[in-house]
Amino acid sequence: MDFWHSAAGMTEVTLTSASPAETVAVFNAAGITVYDCTMEEDELTVRFLIKRKDFIRAARIAKVRGDALTLHARKGLYWRIKSLKKRPVLLCGLLILMMLVTFLPTRIYFFRVEGNETIPTNMILERAAACGISFGASRREVRSEKMKNALLQAIPELQWAGINTSGCTATISIRERSETDKPQKVRGVSSIVAIRDGIISQCTVTRGNASCKEGQAVRAGQVLICGYTDCGISIRAEQAQGEVYAVTERKLEAVLPTTETKRQEITGNRKKYSLIIGKKRINLSKDSGIPDTSCVKIYSEKYLTLPGGFQLPLAIATEELVCYTCEETQTPEDYARSILTDFSKDYLSSQMIAGRILNSQEEISGFTLSGKYACNEMIGVIQNEEIVTPYVKHD
Repeated sequence: MDFWHSAAGMTEVTLTSASPAETVAVFNAAGITVYDCTMEEDELTVRFLIKRKDFIRAARIAKVRGDALTLHARKGLYWRIKSLKKRPVLLCGLLILMMLVTFLPTRIYFFRVEGNETIPTNMILERAAACGISFGASRREVRSEKMKNALLQAIPELQWAGINTSGCTATISIRERSETDKPQKVRGVSSIVAIRDGIISQCTVTRGNASCKEGQAVRAGQVLICGYTDCGISIRAEQAQGEVYAVTERKLEAVLPTTETKRQEITGNRKKYSLIIGKKRINLSKDSGIPDTSCVKIYSEKYLTLPGGFQLPLAIATEELVCYTCEETQTPEDYARSILTDFSKDYLSSQMIAGRILNSQEEISGFTLSGKYACNEMIGVIQNEEIVTPYVKHD
């Protein structure tokens, strides 16, 4: 039985007759072809194959001749496909599988980045997603010149970009601009001015003209290093560079609460889940936030990863809420004193560009700190100069 007979459907029948050879000859004369004819042991029964559409005619001819034609089996691809009607779930599964096999290879689901040295991979993937190179994008569109040009425009630090696809994986190959390839910044004229009042303790000029000297008192906004230098027959304009330190005075007042809230025993523990698909989040639990300050939230995300290290944009986010009993206690004065002292040093250090505290005069009364501090800090900052072209009226 060849493929075409299998696709059309064949029936295996058993013919019982006083003269099987004559009945088979009658079938052939009527245009019914008999295949694989086999004689049984009793010599009155023969088994053979006929086409599905010829079975009814063969049964009528056998009945007229007084013979018995019995259907033994149905064979061929036709009957197997027809039997799927009795299994709708399997049929739907096969149809969905065929659609997926046809559709999935045309899309991109995984991404790789190669060739980057200073540009973070996550930033490249975010910019690429904004350009359309994202999960589920068409392979044909991803490899187009339009996508490559859009990626180059989104990341000016790139000199060249190429996108290759292999299966459902897209590899973004890039080449970063070298220092000589990067566009030169437009240079203007700038000076260094003071941001605080103080007495100059150190002035180091690497470019420009110094407008102050050590021991000089200056005010905020005063020019310390000028970007213009008088060269006699001309004035040179450039960007001033240097460091200027001065002795300054700072004042600070801080108040610490007299009571503090401490966690005691754990009263409850519950978890809330949410589904992350790409950049969208679907909450699977109600009230995903923290109900009050007595609870601590522990957040974690677990992404689905395929063998080979490919991470799908599908994750389960877990929020674990641990609730405690809280008790309000009095803050010890010794503890408050150490806290205020450490806070004053950390706060003043964070407010200075660079420098240190020379000496301090602090008064701590209960939970209140009032202090004066002498600091040696950098007070010079860059200020761009605006060049204005005078307007000349012509008669």
